[in-house]
Amino acid sequence: MNRRHCLLSLAVCALSAQAPLTRAAEPKVVKIGFVAPLTGSVARVGKDLQYGAQLALDEENARSPTVGGAPVKFVLDVQDDQADPRVAMQVAQKLDDDGVVGVIGHYNSGCSIPASAVYHQASIAMITPGSTNPQLTKQGFRNVFRTMGHDGVGGVVAGRFVVEQVKARRIGIIDDSTAFGQGLADAFERGVKEAKGSIVRREFTSDKAVDFRPILTTLKGRNVDVIFFGGLDAQGAMVVKQMRSLGMQAQLFGAGALKSNAFLQIAGTAGEGTQDLEPGPALDKLPAAQEFGKRYKARFNQDVELYAPFAYDAALAMIKAIHDANSLDRKKIVDSLAKVTVTGVTGKIAFDPYGDLIKPPYTLFEVRQGQWKSVRTLGGEGGN
Repeated sequence: MNRRHCLLSLAVCALSAQAPLTRAAEPKVVKIGFVAPLTGSVARVGKDLQYGAQLALDEENARSPTVGGAPVKFVLDVQDDQADPRVAMQVAQKLDDDGVVGVIGHYNSGCSIPASAVYHQASIAMITPGSTNPQLTKQGFRNVFRTMGHDGVGGVVAGRFVVEQVKARRIGIIDDSTAFGQGLADAFERGVKEAKGSIVRREFTSDKAVDFRPILTTLKGRNVDVIFFGGLDAQGAMVVKQMRSLGMQAQLFGAGALKSNAFLQIAGTAGEGTQDLEPGPALDKLPAAQEFGKRYKARFNQDVELYAPFAYDAALAMIKAIHDANSLDRKKIVDSLAKVTVTGVTGKIAFDPYGDLIKPPYTLFEVRQGQWKSVRTLGGEGGN
């Protein structure tokens, strides 16, 4: 080898030796699970929740986050529980096997409750942005949290409101026999009784039913002036349409699941005057929520459907807990989440010892001229 070739080889070796020192370290992938129904009748709600959580992760990744001094990239591990409790437990186990450090989900209370036991055994922090059955956080699991008020509060508030403010005298109840619908109706009934109101009839259906006329005919015969529906938006819209087809003048009232674009599309003009007491503040009047809506639409080319802000805030709380713990250890994240405080789209996120939101607000919405309009906020730090 001549002198020229020798010098060239030495230069190449020197550059090769320096390359690893100048190349930026690749960020470690950190998986956060997400679970909701992404197929079936409420898939649109599941996708809305998914996009809310994804937006939070996208915005965090743009800040080049680090944990323990090392760069990380947060990735959403998305699973479909099909609103089926058995599938929910299966995907919960899959997320454990995937090595997620936390989970945003589930949507349906009937899925969240059994899945939470899987996460508890694996010490995985779980934040639901949509499950409101009180039983979820009554199990004593330290790893379970939620970013909206539960039905044990909201249902009672709704029951008292219908008696004291709506002045309903003869109230009928229909629930869909799910953990969500039945639990909500139970709480509503308790609120009515606390306010000394009168429930003249309670009826039961299923979350697959489409014909409510036999039940409505019975309630019509009891001269009800308000019907409370414990169930989801699409069925609630069918209930109100069939009420009008039977000539019923009673008002339909919900608590936590009627307010959606789908309800407006299905119910049409029959939905006018329907009221729904939703967990959370009046997002249509909050600048932070309006700005969120713009960012959401720019990213996903669609408007917020229903609960995306609560999923966004759940992801914010999870990320904040990871940073506060400065660790990817599951148990440390659970401990950190119990003490986390963060201001999100829906307001202040902080949890009580059970994992429930502290001072949760509820907002009354009414369908006016074909649109959901906020009327007043009850409870919370700034509510009436």
